[in-house]
Parts: sequence; C-alpha cells; structure tokens
Amino acid sequence: MSDSEASALPNRSRLSKEQIEEIKQRPDMKPLGKKVYLSYAGGDVACNIVFGMVSSLLVMFYTDYIGIDPVLIGIVFLLTRLLDGLSDMIMGVIVDRTHSKYGKSRPWIIRMAAPFALSAVLLFTVPHTDMMLQALYVFVAYNFVNTICYTAINLPYGSLSSMMTRNEEERSKLSMYRMGLSPLGKILSVTFSMPLVHFLGNTQQAWIEAMTLWASIAFVLLVICFVNCKENVSITARDKAEKEKKNLPVKTELKALFHNKYFWACMILWGMQSVSFSVSGTILPYYCKYIFGDDTWMYSQLFTVETLVLSAAVFICSPIVERFGKRNSALVGAIIAFVGHLIFCFGPKDSYALIMFSCVIRSIGLGPLNAVVFAMLGDAVEYGQWKTHIRQEGFVFSAGSVGTKVGAGLTRAIMTLCLSLAGYVSSTAGGADQPASVLQMIINIYEVGPLIVSGVVIIVLLFYKLDKMYPKIVHELAERESRGEM
Repeated sequence: MSDSEASALPNRSRLSKEQIEEIKQRPDMKPLGKKVYLSYAGGDVACNIVFGMVSSLLVMFYTDYIGIDPVLIGIVFLLTRLLDGLSDMIMGVIVDRTHSKYGKSRPWIIRMAAPFALSAVLLFTVPHTDMMLQALYVFVAYNFVNTICYTAINLPYGSLSSMMTRNEEERSKLSMYRMGLSPLGKILSVTFSMPLVHFLGNTQQAWIEAMTLWASIAFVLLVICFVNCKENVSITARDKAEKEKKNLPVKTELKALFHNKYFWACMILWGMQSVSFSVSGTILPYYCKYIFGDDTWMYSQLFTVETLVLSAAVFICSPIVERFGKRNSALVGAIIAFVGHLIFCFGPKDSYALIMFSCVIRSIGLGPLNAVVFAMLGDAVEYGQWKTHIRQEGFVFSAGSVGTKVGAGLTRAIMTLCLSLAGYVSSTAGGADQPASVLQMIINIYEVGPLIVSGVVIIVLLFYKLDKMYPKIVHELAERESRGEM
C-alpha cells in the first residue's frame, strides 16, 4: 500500500457501534444463505460442464475422431481467443449499461441459457468433408460457443457476485461455493464422457449424444441460478452515476480500468488459473493414451481425483482464508504446488502413482487461489471505485476474462504446435501410433507447464496488498455514497 493511499483512508476506530450496526443492516451487507450460495455455484457448474469438454477432450476429438491436423486446431483456438478477448470487453460495456427489472448482470443468464446449450452441441457436429472446410466449421462453431454464448453468459455471471453483496465475508463464501462446486461440472462431463462415448459406439454421433445430455443439464442449472440469485447492491449515488455513465466515453472507462493495479493482479491470477486447467486438461488425455496406453478410464480417474481434491481444498481452506486472508492463503498454496510438482519432474515418467501425486498436490496447492480469485476481483471493483470514482463491475470482470481466455487460447495453441512439430499423427480411427519425439514432447509439456503457472502466481501475490486496505476502503465508499457521491 502506498503512502498516499494509506493517508487517504479513514481510521477504522472512528466507526461507532451504531455505524457498524447500520452498515450490517444494509441489504447489500446481509447474509445471503446456503440456497443462494448453492444456486450461484450451480451457474458455474453449468458453465464448467461445457468448459470441461472444451478445455480437456475437444482437442483429442478433433485430432483423433475427425482427423484434423493439430496445427490447424491450434490456429483456430488462438484466433478465437483473440476475438473472444475483444467480445469480453464489448460485453463488459453492455453489462455496465444494462438496465432491466432483473438488474444488470442477472438478465443475461436467462437470455443466453438456451443458446449456450445449443452452441455446445454444435462443437461436435463437424461435417465429413475437406479438412480446410472442417477447420472453417470448427472456427465458426468454436467462436459461436466461446466468443458469443459463453462470453454473454459467463461474464455477467461472474460480475453478478459483486452486485449480490458488498459484504467481504459473503463475497468470499460465494467465491468458495462457486469454486468448490464448479469442478462437479467438469467431473460430470469429462470423467464420464469417454466411457459414455465408448458405450454409445465410440463414433462422432456418440460424442454428439453425450454433449446433448451434458448441455441439457447445464441449461437447467442456469435457470435455477437466475431464479434464486438477486442483485442487492444499491448505491446511493447510483441513479445519478448511471445517467452520467451513459455519456461516459469508453476511453475514460478504459483509463480508469488501467489505473486499477489490483485489476491487473487479478487478471494475471485468473489467467494463470485458466492456463493451469488448459495444460493439465489438454495434455493429460494424450499422456494417458500414449504414455500409459489407456484412453478410457485412466484419464477419467486422474481428472476425477484432481477435481475432487480441488473442490475439497476450496472448502477446507475456508477457515484458513478467514484467519490469514486471501492473499496469504493463496501464496502458501502456490508454493506448495510448485515444490510438489518439482518432485514429479525428478521421478519416473511412466509411474501412474507419481502422476496421480502431481494431480493431487497441484489441486491442494492451487485450492486457495481457486477459492478466492473471484472474491479478489470483486474487491478490485471496490478499489477501482474508491480510486477513480467510477464503478465498473462488468468492465473489471470482462477485462479480467480477456487475460484468461487469451492465456488459455495461447496455451493450447503452443501445445498443439509443439505436438505437430514433434510429428504428431492425426487419425479418424481414434488415434495412431506416435513417434518417440511426440511421446517426449507430451512429457515435457506436462513437466514445465505447472511450474510456470505456480511461479507466476507466487510472484504476483508477493506484491498484492489489497486485503489490508479493503475494510477502510468500503467504509470510505459508504461515507461518500451517503453524501450522494461515487
């Protein structure tokens, strides 16, 4: 915390008991309840049902069932993520300017639930034609699900938490329930997809039928999230500010965003979280198939254990976060993940027990970050309002999502390019024998990727100081708003 920021904040001791009690009774500070926590978490379970397939098994489906060259897939993913980043910024502006009886973020969940489910199925309906035409279809379908549908539902969903409550503890609970239960979506779609596909005939049609089932479940969960999650944050100066914001240039909003240093920190942390999922989710299916010789249950077992441990770690770390804070808990966890993966790097690469260990230790270490990263984004919204007098829920979450999606797209593009340069053999018959250079490349990617993720997280968290500032920032904002100011 800089000296100027410290001096600008009021001393918390100036708050009387009556003032503290008054703040607690505000609608945006009251407890939300488990029904709301679970309903909100269900929205991310729905998103992760689709995201799990996209981040884990989609690349293998395109290379080993459709026969598309991995380089083409990597190019499609990278270009899509760049467009996706632009759509995030556009959607952030749209959310900040949305006014309806349901609020700003909430209406987009119900509007996009059905298109989102349909777009997920279309990812697998690739026509049997020329490879370049197939790649073009993949580009259009992948952009439809990611650039349009996923952005238009996931970004408002993420920013919804900052509009449901201003209570730091409630916001942390929303984040923990979200990240603790969201892996269930990935477990459902990723763990059971390969066995289900084999049961249904191990064909493209089997993939379509499996995705239709998962998309239907996602649709129902999104509807439940919409019904039970309300926007409770009502700022005293909101009406005046919103009228002014309609004429506020995007350039001014971008300038305010870029001056929010904790937005940048959260963007990198959220991005590293996504990169971690992309590395393990994309390369582990290949690792199991070509290093261990199993393409049915082995990856499902690893993925299930990894996600269940991650989910448990998120909930277990709740009292730890309350005691030591978001930053300190996430920092210690990242160090554990880094050291733990080093053990894997120095062990035999054909040991199933060792790779299971790497999955478990990574989940334990990154559990605290997963638990608090979205609460940290919400805190960055309050910091930005305090710093610039402009509140940007949609813009902060949208811009943070840009780093996530570009990072994930770039990660997959690099991995598929590395596989192609190593001589990867695509096939429409469920796979082929791979040369030794490809096998070594698969091992190298799995070794290096998690170390980079943990290392970057550690560096960013060492400079993160917002936890100490937050209580006083919220108090000053309450004083400003009581005077009709932002």
